[in-house]
Amino acid sequence: MNEVLSYSSPSGSSNGYSSGGGGSSSSTRPRWSRAGSSVIYTPAEVRTHTPARENVERRASVPDLRDVFLCHAWDDRKDAAKELHDQLEMNGVSVWFSEKDVLLGATLLREIDEGLAKSRVGIVLVTPALLKRLAGEGIADKELSALLARDLLVPIVHNTTYEDLREVSPLLGSRSGLSTAEDSMANIASKLAELVTI
Repeated sequence: MNEVLSYSSPSGSSNGYSSGGGGSSSSTRPRWSRAGSSVIYTPAEVRTHTPARENVERRASVPDLRDVFLCHAWDDRKDAAKELHDQLEMNGVSVWFSEKDVLLGATLLREIDEGLAKSRVGIVLVTPALLKRLAGEGIADKELSALLARDLLVPIVHNTTYEDLREVSPLLGSRSGLSTAEDSMANIASKLAELVTI
């Protein structure tokens, strides 16, 4: 097991969170990274994703949990959300995804609530469409509230910025996550796979 012994403080941040997804340009290996893994993490990513990893480890013995719950805007279900879902599944991650897990005729909110309860970690795909939905307090807002209540949340910023996110949701914007401006969707999926794999 590889332990991270020290962290560099992300520049421009006084609250321990990076202003974006990456923070520092140096790299480190988190304790959950598999031996021989080529996935690179910044110290800020390791520091801010450690609580989510600890939750994964605490819930490892709970039967029938999905690895991740994918929170996304309805408008992204066939594009960015589907791409992230597919990349995660290619990495062996079990994903709760509304497009495949909400059956025809089922009550959407009830299915989402059950999906949240039966997932180890929540990932929020933050896109311009999600920002618009959050401002309107739709279903994504309810999912997000449930995820924010626990240390289960990793935001993935795609085609927008953390600054835009903080304008709509300061609480979510205070969480450091990953960004497709800094990493490919495939590399983000690899990082998430390592984070949630026991």
